[in-house]
Amino acid sequence: MKTIPVSAGDCDSPDPKLLTVEQVHEQLAQLTTPVTGIERVAIREALGRILAEDVISPINVPPYANSAMDGYALNAADLPASGKITLTMIGKSFAGDPYKGKVTSGQCIRIMTGAQIAEGTDTVIMQEQVNADGHAITIGSGHSAGQNVRLPGEDMAKGSTVITSGKLIGPAEIGLLASLGYPEVKVKRKVRVAFFSTGDELVAVGEKLQEGQIYDSNRYTIYGMLEKLGVEIIDLGVIRDDRQAIEEAFNHAADIADAVITSGGVSVGEADFVKLTLEKIGKVDFWKVAMKPGKPLALGKIKNAMFFGLPGNPVSVMATFYLFAQPALRRLMGEDYQQPLTVKATTKSLIKKHPGRTDYQRGIATDENGKLMVDSAGMQASHILSGMSNANCFVVIPQMSGSIEAGEEVDVIMFDGLT
Repeated sequence: MKTIPVSAGDCDSPDPKLLTVEQVHEQLAQLTTPVTGIERVAIREALGRILAEDVISPINVPPYANSAMDGYALNAADLPASGKITLTMIGKSFAGDPYKGKVTSGQCIRIMTGAQIAEGTDTVIMQEQVNADGHAITIGSGHSAGQNVRLPGEDMAKGSTVITSGKLIGPAEIGLLASLGYPEVKVKRKVRVAFFSTGDELVAVGEKLQEGQIYDSNRYTIYGMLEKLGVEIIDLGVIRDDRQAIEEAFNHAADIADAVITSGGVSVGEADFVKLTLEKIGKVDFWKVAMKPGKPLALGKIKNAMFFGLPGNPVSVMATFYLFAQPALRRLMGEDYQQPLTVKATTKSLIKKHPGRTDYQRGIATDENGKLMVDSAGMQASHILSGMSNANCFVVIPQMSGSIEAGEEVDVIMFDGLT
């Protein structure tokens, strides 16, 4: 990976007026705060929601000492230091049906995984390490006291904090809540996100295109990304290029939502109704960001709602949403602000790039004999949405880097991690 000087005439040449990707993240982290409002929901309905209070364990988990293996429970005092010992099996213990007697020296019981440890026993020998003959077993040396026994509270102790507020609730958390006996849990209310498209050239899917018209694809892309995120979606449709209609749409969106998203019409220097309206009713910064795709970006507030003005090109919409809007929306939901996770991969072929902007090229990452490899997903123009469909990751190439040769290590952001 080489750093290459570029001429001032290069369209990707460094511009001191451009914000870096890191500067945008710093601004977003300062600008966003979690929504207020808490709901109590059944734990099955809590999947994908943000926990609103710490979960305290009301019990020990496990609640009693139990076996981690199918085997034989005995007292560690009977374990031979050398040679072998034969013990008499006096009963059995099953999960839900424990042995109720007391085990004394020279005795043992048959025990199954999860079954309660009987009084007088503290050690379990797995069945593969025992010679059983009717009601007697023979074991050798090399075992230790307490082995294969799960102690009370070993997983979660009574009174301990087991899930902290702000945690995204996944399948593991639902199972954990169930293991503690919680039928319901308090979560943050869903973040409400309103979005719309503007433009007389936009046509709804299913209609016939006339000359100079295009289908409104960005609104569907944004819908898909919001649906994956788990927010409450408010689709306000297409707003025509009328200044009063656009102003009314922005005011209505800000009144009913925590965040407002649009695409297009936010480039610095554009004399378009979207930009003029935002300058009138909002506190919005119009930025040029040193990234590709996605140079134009608008961020700020309309009334009390956050505003994300994404670029108009389809790939730029997805890149800026995943890199900037999604971390900010997750913060609104109650999570900590976190940038997308990157992992290392090795390039399979030359990846072309000009210095000047951080590049998020579309790539195809594959696991080859335990090593993550990445190749280009094809044409990289910001209007080619099929490239995003073919790709499974962004290949992140630093701002001042030139082209990347085959065999070099790069950062990648896997789409699976984003969605």
